[in-house]
Amino acid sequence: MDGGDAWQRLRDVPLFSALPDPDLQRLWQVSVPRRYDTGELLRTQGTPADHLLVLLDGATAASATAAGGRVVRFGAWDGPCALDKVALLDRAGHTGTFTALTPCAVRAVPRARFMALLDDSAAVRAHVLRLLAAQARTQQQRLTDAVTLPCEARLAAWLLEAAAADGRAPLPGGQNELADLLGVTRVTVNRALSRLRRDGLIGPAEGGRIEVLAPELLALRAAPDAR
Repeated sequence: MDGGDAWQRLRDVPLFSALPDPDLQRLWQVSVPRRYDTGELLRTQGTPADHLLVLLDGATAASATAAGGRVVRFGAWDGPCALDKVALLDRAGHTGTFTALTPCAVRAVPRARFMALLDDSAAVRAHVLRLLAAQARTQQQRLTDAVTLPCEARLAAWLLEAAAADGRAPLPGGQNELADLLGVTRVTVNRALSRLRRDGLIGPAEGGRIEVLAPELLALRAAPDAR
């Protein structure tokens, strides 16, 4: 896609799917392009959210520091998507520290422009609220799973979700980051992966990706009570 049509990339961002082309073009024009190398910080927890970060390419993870000083990873995202929308709405600062897991291409949309879209269009406002509600439900389910399900069940559920597109789950941050995301140690997640490989449910990690070989059986591991 050449420079004149580059704005069309915003169509693939779920947050902007309800916007007409003229609005997408204006968003692209006022947004600031940014690039981040692997390991670089996109934003830091608690800092003011003056722009909406639109991740076009790459993968990023969010982490937060708990009261005891422990760093907890609570999410990972692949582009295209919009990051940390809540921080723009409540003005309480970024909800976590966002780190690039791979090289990332980002467009930073000024908060004032994003809020104007919500004020001017009831359809856009309703669309954003539906997305936020869906994400809140997902986070609540993840919290419930972290409290009630064993590591292997949480891992199986994560693998199924991550591999939904092409049957291969990407591990851009390696087992350490996956362990943080599941709320367990690296040793625990390594043992769970070994059991799933031994039982023929997944293949070995190659090129930073894990192939799901038996999704139906993996789904049973993700919901042990269903058996």
